[in-house]
Amino acid sequence: MEQTAVIQEPRPWERPFWKYAPSKLPILTYLVLIHVLAVVGIILFPLPSLKVVGIALAMVAIGGLGTTVCYHRLLAHRTFKLNKFVENFLIFAAMFNGSGAPGSWVAYHRHHHSHTDTEQDISSPKVGGFWWAHIRWLYQQAPADVERWCPDLDKGIYKFWEHAEVPLIVLSICCGAFMGWQGFFWIGAIRLCYSLHMQCLVNSLTHLDHSDERDSSQNIWWLGPLQLAAWGENWHRNHHTHAGSARLGLRWWQVDIGWYFIYAMESVGLARNVKRPRVSK
Repeated sequence: MEQTAVIQEPRPWERPFWKYAPSKLPILTYLVLIHVLAVVGIILFPLPSLKVVGIALAMVAIGGLGTTVCYHRLLAHRTFKLNKFVENFLIFAAMFNGSGAPGSWVAYHRHHHSHTDTEQDISSPKVGGFWWAHIRWLYQQAPADVERWCPDLDKGIYKFWEHAEVPLIVLSICCGAFMGWQGFFWIGAIRLCYSLHMQCLVNSLTHLDHSDERDSSQNIWWLGPLQLAAWGENWHRNHHTHAGSARLGLRWWQVDIGWYFIYAMESVGLARNVKRPRVSK
């Protein structure tokens, strides 16, 4: 009797690095585009003016607050409630910084926490290696299942932001053109590449503690000063231990700009129901 061989599809991280997942061609195109523009910009303008650098860093910093405060601590983990005007401003800032629409970001993140360091984890270096966790999963992993992981973000104003993603990204890439070609490259693609890789290090570098079989997350103090796009996310072991806390830096010396922002919002009545960690002294 003839037997039919069963051909098993390779797991996403076993595919060639250039092979994108269905419907992920736009993301791969975006990634290639900003990296090519960034390289060209650095070659042509290796020493930009202080004004251009200042504007680019300010945009990175504000966008980073949008990602860590709004996407991560507010929407993904519901660790506090925030004034709707401030929330939507931070969503705009995060999207302008290249973090994508809130629904897909949160769906991926909740999936990650539900399956950390297993083969079902969307971005585990323990399973797929550093580069898989750092950037390859963005275009080789299946699209985020927003309906399953965050139906709370699959309606209302969040659907508007989903439709606004492409126009905002185009505007973000081109927004520096008002300052000439130097501004076009540094405020556009170079800023977006910097933001991208600083945020991607949260998935890759802060998940490289493979000393035992526990959750691979780890705190990396020296990453903090570099990580303008992720204010406090370098305290990643703290986060995985206290995922329900709005505060990531648990000790006085663990600088957490995202937490300071939330605390300031709470102090002026724009944030409430802020959840704090229970940490033994």
